[in-house]
Amino acid sequence: MTNSLFTLRRIALTASFSALALSTSVAHAFADDDARRAILELREQVRVLTEQNRQARLLLADQLETLRQEVTSLRGQIERIRFELDIKNGNGLGNGPAAQVSNPQEQAAFNTPMAQFREGKYKDAADGFKTFLTQYPNSQLVVDAQFYQGSSLYAAKDFKGAVQALGALVQGHPDSNRAADALLIVAAAQIELNDLGGATASLKRIVADYPGSNAARTAQDRLKLLQ
Repeated sequence: MTNSLFTLRRIALTASFSALALSTSVAHAFADDDARRAILELREQVRVLTEQNRQARLLLADQLETLRQEVTSLRGQIERIRFELDIKNGNGLGNGPAAQVSNPQEQAAFNTPMAQFREGKYKDAADGFKTFLTQYPNSQLVVDAQFYQGSSLYAAKDFKGAVQALGALVQGHPDSNRAADALLIVAAAQIELNDLGGATASLKRIVADYPGSNAARTAQDRLKLLQ
């Protein structure tokens, strides 16, 4: 009888401990599940925040690029307005007198687009100077015709054409008194084309190759704006 009682007590205690262990295991299982869910939720929150941060950085970069392009465009517009005012007022670019030739037909072929240029008929002037350069490739007026052709193209907003025409002038006649001013217009056209690297190189070339000139002083001022 005593042994039976002892056996029953042991069974009861074992059952109690087993139940306690089972309940503890279940509690731990629930705790582990909660922890895993919390970790997963935290990871998701981190992922969402990371993605939002990435999108915000991309948006800011786009806005900065748009702003930079707008500033560049405004600089180009200011440059063009300044150029046209200089021409109308007889100051700065284009103010130097052109050479004169003895052939009246040749002189007239140059004077006609020159008059159009001063009247603000830039496209007609550009076409006229192009015709002149074709008809009189060895004229003493070639450099002046190239300069005003490129200037007309720039004023007519044909910036690629201006860079090409004035670049040919500088390449063919680097010692001309028109070369430094031609490079100034090239730089302005490059700014309009959003070629800031090219504009910077053109302005630095003026400073290096034509030191002491008015164009060099202007180039130094404009380099500061591009920095």
